[in-house]
Amino acid sequence: MNFDNLLVGSFPLIAVVFGLVEFIKSLGLKGQWLTIISLLLGLVFGMAFRVSSFGVPIGFTGWFEVVVFGLAIGLTTSGFYKFIDARLPEVKV
Repeated sequence: MNFDNLLVGSFPLIAVVFGLVEFIKSLGLKGQWLTIISLLLGLVFGMAFRVSSFGVPIGFTGWFEVVVFGLAIGLTTSGFYKFIDARLPEVKV
């Protein structure tokens, strides 16, 4: 397994999920639903990236790795929004 590819590819993936969440946020979604959507987008895109990079896993261990990677991306993106919202003032556009 090439972890360098996984690590380097994760950063653009997180940026894409942030962009998608910002787009959805601009459509008026906010609060807990935005956090849930952020987690789900990270989960789906993270799992898809993991499978596309290393192939379809075989067995429980392989799928467990896929789900954990997806959760890591999803929790990173949703947690980032909670972290920033708690520390920065809301900007009115």
